[in-house]
Amino acid sequence: MSRFWSPGVESLTPYVPGEQPKMAGLVKLNTNESPYPPSPRVAEAIAAEVANLRLYPDPTGHGLRTAIARRFDVSVEEVFVGNGSDEVLAHVFQGLLKQDAPLLFPDITYSFYPVYCGLYGVSHVEIPLDDGLGIRLSDYERPCGGIILPNPNAPTGIGLARAQIAGLLAAHPDRVVVIDEAYVDFGGESAVPLVRDHPNLLVVQTLSKSRALAGLRVGFAIGQAPLIEALVRIKDSFNSYPLDRLALAGATAAIEDEAWFVQSCDKVIASRTRLTAALERLGFSVLPSAANFLFARHASVPGATLAGALRERAILVRHFRRARIEDYLRITIGTDAECDRLVAALEEILAS
Repeated sequence: MSRFWSPGVESLTPYVPGEQPKMAGLVKLNTNESPYPPSPRVAEAIAAEVANLRLYPDPTGHGLRTAIARRFDVSVEEVFVGNGSDEVLAHVFQGLLKQDAPLLFPDITYSFYPVYCGLYGVSHVEIPLDDGLGIRLSDYERPCGGIILPNPNAPTGIGLARAQIAGLLAAHPDRVVVIDEAYVDFGGESAVPLVRDHPNLLVVQTLSKSRALAGLRVGFAIGQAPLIEALVRIKDSFNSYPLDRLALAGATAAIEDEAWFVQSCDKVIASRTRLTAALERLGFSVLPSAANFLFARHASVPGATLAGALRERAILVRHFRRARIEDYLRITIGTDAECDRLVAALEEILAS
């Protein structure tokens, strides 16, 4: 710390991102990135935009918002774009979720949520997952200032049906409900169709996972215009140009290439099914996943032991040192070759 810090900085507990190592020959299954490249149209669009880098980008991201609106059958006024879904969520916490009553979210979930609460002074209550590590919506039937849920949840991968989200919205008509859909494209059911009838719903998505643009940093939110206006007011009080010209061009191209998107998601889903079966044969319990990762634990070997042994073999998975999930590994779905290397390594570890 330093005597020059502003009051409150010392009390912050920053988010710890997944490791991005420089090891050669690494099988990287720890940060839920796509194992496949983005649409070829992305590189073409970015290359075509280079000549315009002397000019500021469109502060409203109108072209990208138009592509997203067309893709999801909403109006342009119902779309907000930002520098990754993390920035979008930061604006959401500051602009919509800081209320007199506490915000509700699961106790085991995306670990940025409590960080935002600490940064923006948002009071919150963490609702425990059920015994199967699922979100039990009846536990959210209580007074609150708002609700945020990842669907599918992370790190568990378990999803909720759209009808369940509709019930939650009906139970809290006067509170904002945010559905964080970072992983929805791998078998989940998006809540976007509910936006038309629910002015309290905001859906947040990212292009980092299913559209393979983690390195470009683009996210978006969909909700009725008054909610979007709040986010725009926060953005324009912070940074009017969150997305540069290359990001806007590349993201627009990715959204418009539906065939590539579907093909990539289908390959990940097929590999997930295949890896689930292989892990179960090795004695793992695997939670039902609608995401691009699996959450699994072995019947007899601790998660930390397995994560360490895999690392020695240049295979990275995510291990969380916290109650109830300390024996689980979160395993990103890689290519079939990467998954095969993981399974072979686990077979060796378990046999030793």
